[in-house]
Amino acid sequence: MGQATCAAVTSTSLFSTLANLKFMNAASISNSATIAGGDYKALVCILLSGGSDSHNMLIPTDAVQYGHYQNTRSSVAIPRNQINDLNGVDYGVHPSMTGIQQLFNNGNLSFISNIGTLLQPMVKDEVYQYEQLLPLGLFSHSDQVQQWQTSLPHQRSSIGWGGKIADLLSSQNTNDKISLNISLNGNNVFQTGSNTVGYSIDQDDGAIGIYQYKTQDPGDIERLRDVGVDNIIDANYQDIFKKTYIDVLKTSRDAYVEFSDALEGSQDLSGVFDPTDIGKQLEMIARTISAREQLGMKRQIFFVEMGGWDHHDELLASQAEMLNEFSRAMSQFSSALDMIGMQDCVTTFTNSEFGRTLTWNGNGTDHAWGGNVMVMGGAIKGGQIFGQYPSLELNSDYELGGGGIMLPTTSVDEYFAELALWFGVSRSDLRDIFPNAGNFFDVDNDMPIGMFA
Repeated sequence: MGQATCAAVTSTSLFSTLANLKFMNAASISNSATIAGGDYKALVCILLSGGSDSHNMLIPTDAVQYGHYQNTRSSVAIPRNQINDLNGVDYGVHPSMTGIQQLFNNGNLSFISNIGTLLQPMVKDEVYQYEQLLPLGLFSHSDQVQQWQTSLPHQRSSIGWGGKIADLLSSQNTNDKISLNISLNGNNVFQTGSNTVGYSIDQDDGAIGIYQYKTQDPGDIERLRDVGVDNIIDANYQDIFKKTYIDVLKTSRDAYVEFSDALEGSQDLSGVFDPTDIGKQLEMIARTISAREQLGMKRQIFFVEMGGWDHHDELLASQAEMLNEFSRAMSQFSSALDMIGMQDCVTTFTNSEFGRTLTWNGNGTDHAWGGNVMVMGGAIKGGQIFGQYPSLELNSDYELGGGGIMLPTTSVDEYFAELALWFGVSRSDLRDIFPNAGNFFDVDNDMPIGMFA
C-alpha cells in the first residue's frame, strides 16, 4: 500500500490521494472483526496537565526497590504500610487510589512505566554526549505537552497524532457535521489534523450552540429570535465570503441540533459520577458514546484535561486529594461503560507532559522526564506493568545527574502507535503519523508494547 500511495502522488492530485487513503482505511475497518457493541471503537485521552508526579502513583513494594524509593524520595515518599498493593506484581499505588487499585486487580487497567518523549532509544552516557538527540525544550511545559500531543519530539508542530488519525479514518463515520474528534476542553493540538478540527462540547450541557438559540421552554420572543436566526443562516448568498461564513455557521447549527437531540436519548447515568470536573467530563463522554448510533459514529477520539499537577510545593497534601478525585472518576467511568455495554470498545489512556524529580525541593518536586501512565479498558491485558521500571536509586543506570531525573525506557511513540493500531490505523500509515516509530520497534510486524489482548 505504501508504494502504491507514493506512485499515486506523482500521477494524481494530493487531495484525491488523501481521499483514497481515507477510503482504504475505512474499508479496512469495515472488513475487520467486530467486537461487543459492533465495530465501534473509542479512544479517551486524559491529560493530567502540569507534569504529574507519577512516582507516587506507582510505587515499588519489593524490599530492596522500596528501600531505594524511600531513600531517594525522602520526605515525599509514601510510607510502606500506606501503599495499596497490586495483585501479582511487586508494586502498589498511592493510598488515595483505591479505585485504580480495584481496576488493576480486576484486570481492567494496567500501567506503563518510565515513559517519555524520545527520538530514539538512549543510554545514560548518550544524554550527555549527544544534545541533538534530546527532545526540543525538555522540561518545558509548553514544549513537552505539545510533543505528547504530536509525538514529534524533534520539531514543533500544530498537527496532533489524534488529528492525523481522524484525517485518515473520519470517513468511517456517516456523520459529516460532527468531527470524529470530540473535546471537553476546547481546541487542542492533539485533535487537530490537516483536515480535521475537533468538535468542542461542554461537560454540563453537551453541544455548544449559538448564544440563546433554541433555549429550553422558549417564549414568543425566543421563538421569533430562533426563526430570525434560521432565516439568516438558510438564506442564499452570492458573495463567496458571506457564503463561506454562513456555510460554517449552518454546519455548526445543524451539528448542535443533531448532537443535542442525540444526547436527549442517551443513557441516564445520573448518580454514577461525582460532580467533579473530571467526573462530569467522563460522564458526558459516556453519554455521547451511548448515543453513537444516532450520531452515526463508528470511531471517536475524546480529549479531557485535569489540571493542577505542577506540584513544586504542597505535593503530599495536594496529590492525595487530586489522586482520590481522579481515581474515583476512572472507576466510575469504567462502571458507566459496563452499564452501556461498551467496556471492550473503549480504551482510556493517561498522559502528562513529563514526570517529576525523584528528589524533593523542600516542599514538592520539580520538572523531570520519565514517568508512569495508565491504560484502561476491556480490550487491554489488565493487571500488568508494561515497560521497564528502573531502579529509583540515585546514580543508577537511568537516573541522570543525581537530581532524580529519570531517562525514559519506553517512548511515547510505542505507546501511541499501539493505541493507533488497536483503533484501526494500518501499519502502512504508522510511519506517517509517528515518523520516529521505526527507531523503537519493527513497524511492519511488531506490537511495540503488547498491551492489548
